[in-house]
Amino acid sequence: MMEEAPIPFAAIACNLDFDILAAAFPLLEAGQVEALEWSFDTLFRAGQVPDWFSELLSAYSQQGRLIGHGVFFSLLSGKWTPQQQQWLQHLQQLSAQFRFDHITEHFGFFTGENFHYGAPLPIPYTQASLRIGQDRLSRIYEACQCPVGLENLAFAYTPDEVKRHGEFLNKLLEPVNGFVILDLHNLYCQLHNFAVSYEELIELYPLERVREIHISGGSWEESEQAPQGKVRRDTHDEAVPEAVFELLARTLPRCPNLKYVVLEQLGNGLKTESSRTQFRHDFLRMEALVQKHRASLLGHPEHLFRPPQPLQLGEVIEDQSLHEQQRQLSRILETAASVEEAQRRLHASVLVGTDWQMEQWEPHMLETAIHLAQKWKQ
Repeated sequence: MMEEAPIPFAAIACNLDFDILAAAFPLLEAGQVEALEWSFDTLFRAGQVPDWFSELLSAYSQQGRLIGHGVFFSLLSGKWTPQQQQWLQHLQQLSAQFRFDHITEHFGFFTGENFHYGAPLPIPYTQASLRIGQDRLSRIYEACQCPVGLENLAFAYTPDEVKRHGEFLNKLLEPVNGFVILDLHNLYCQLHNFAVSYEELIELYPLERVREIHISGGSWEESEQAPQGKVRRDTHDEAVPEAVFELLARTLPRCPNLKYVVLEQLGNGLKTESSRTQFRHDFLRMEALVQKHRASLLGHPEHLFRPPQPLQLGEVIEDQSLHEQQRQLSRILETAASVEEAQRRLHASVLVGTDWQMEQWEPHMLETAIHLAQKWKQ
């Protein structure tokens, strides 16, 4: 039985993965993990869930401290797919089995044709994209009947896109009165890749909507295209950098409705005992910052982040032009042999002169998009 603890809760992202569980087990056994985030849609790959893992999820569910994190929905795809309908049905079934305190998804659309493979990439901030995103978030809420949130994206093509991201997230979330997962490593990627200051960027996010914070690690990728010679990637396979802990300390006081702070790391970065020890060290350091923040709080009513009135769902919203643009972009990114080739093909595609503004894309970020798409191509 977990002890009562004030919010925000110190949590980990814990999936059905041997390496993650091996790293987290001593923390779970000691009762230090106050909440659990579960990427529930990875079960499509897992098949049957072992009883012991269901019992772990149920223990947190019964305490109201199980949160669900979606990965594969592809929220902003222009075309509605049978796989998205299947995803919603699966979420509805799981929501009847477990009590989720909230459900979240990633911003963006997935490259690739196969469900569960691809790289989440941004879309133009247009009314068409807004309507699609709002429609999809409403459908997620109807399936789970609990607060729904979106995670800020680590990737962008231009500085203008970076600065408009928070405002667009806010607009997407308004109809469901949703919340933001503020992923601080994603923010760190933006700060480095576009040489923007923390103070400038953080004020552009709807911080009153932040209910959850993520911290994680990532990696550097050498790039001749990048002004600083390297690009920061959100690969989740390394320990949390010092800079992200500094961002956490600076950001905690700015988020009045924060309920969870979550440590993420993929199992492929937790193969050795030293990496697992570092994971636990990162958790304890995160936990100490959370506890210090708690001590400064005077207490306030919890913001529930639920729609103010029942949602009215109509026909699924689609946009064939957006779908075709996404299809062509995905194909180019997945097959281009160089940035120069990608640029030539983009200038001969349906994206020319559109709201994508691909003529202004930074070469080092186009290069990164190519690497992302080709890494996840199936």
